[in-house]
Amino acid sequence: MITLTYQYKLNQTQQQEIEINHILDVCKSVYNYALRERKDWSSARKSPINSCSIVSEYIIPADAPYPNYNHQAKNLTIAKKIHPKLKSVNAQVLQQTLKILDRAFSDMKSQGKGYPRFKKKLRSFVFPAMLKNCLGNNRVKLPQLGWIKIRQSRPYPDGFQAKQARIVKKASGYYLMIIFTSSELLPDNPVGKKSLGIDAGIESFVATSTGKLIKSPKFLFSQLRELKLLQRRLNKKKKGSNNWLKLQKKIAKIHEKIANTRRDWHFKLAHELCDNTDNIFVEDINFNSWSRGIVRKQSNDSGIGQFINEILPYICWKRGKYYGKVDKNYTSQECPKCGQIEKKKLSDRKHNCSNCGYEINRDIAAAKVIRNRGLIAVGHAVKEKLVEMV
Repeated sequence: MITLTYQYKLNQTQQQEIEINHILDVCKSVYNYALRERKDWSSARKSPINSCSIVSEYIIPADAPYPNYNHQAKNLTIAKKIHPKLKSVNAQVLQQTLKILDRAFSDMKSQGKGYPRFKKKLRSFVFPAMLKNCLGNNRVKLPQLGWIKIRQSRPYPDGFQAKQARIVKKASGYYLMIIFTSSELLPDNPVGKKSLGIDAGIESFVATSTGKLIKSPKFLFSQLRELKLLQRRLNKKKKGSNNWLKLQKKIAKIHEKIANTRRDWHFKLAHELCDNTDNIFVEDINFNSWSRGIVRKQSNDSGIGQFINEILPYICWKRGKYYGKVDKNYTSQECPKCGQIEKKKLSDRKHNCSNCGYEINRDIAAAKVIRNRGLIAVGHAVKEKLVEMV
């Protein structure tokens, strides 16, 4: 199955905007109530059976079942009869909110993520099922909202069916993200002749095995002066006042502009890298640890994790290029020519092999090692070396 997500800006009416904000508010209340219910159930079972907690907690019977998704969805149906506010929102939207919370708890246990937090604001909600004949020219029909105008910046994909819709509230307005699905199955992209290794650098954004050092534009740093000025003004305003809200909106718009500029540059770079190669190999790195390490500022500003793990594999799939990940260990220490391990400090920016005398930029050497490991993984090492000799 192929899944595509298209984003369009909404041109909603004033009544539709009020309705969207109402849905967001009710979904936030449902999410926070369900989270509170789970936390209370867990807190009631923290103390030993023969002692009491020094912190006041709700007393919940020992035989009370854990409030998982099924339990909370059943209680939501009962609560809708008592609270008319819940009845004013599409039932599937509220159920999807409970599923998001349930997924957060699953990720906490399986992936070691933090405990889910209460929401001050909810910025999106999902319609898990679309109506029949819901796609029109510059408009989309949604449950509860009816026909809503969009800026159709690109045509709907042919041969695909609209499966889900998500409305997202951003600083620049409201956006509709439609998920299109197709039942067709596509085979994995085959391995080609030309190969490219990409190393996530420190001084540069990425280094390629062809010898290129691509530097990232200073997305955040270019707007840092204006952001600091606005944040200083914000500190002097009364929290919650109209002027405070106006400045908050200005700051949010700048951050959205930075994110859009970064994402656009990532897509252009991914296409540029795919132009002259058939296979792309990268390191299998956990970029979350990068964002907490020495290079956290550079990593967060450049968005290297988003580029390597999301955008580049998507563009490779779209253009029929092979994308693969290799072992990250000792890529910067290994000599790409003879395989000798040369230990280096982080400050050493040159690779100088004591065994074969090969000298090159450290990041480019790592990219060549990544390329060699990728070729070995797909079984093309011998063939590629013969091509290089010719």
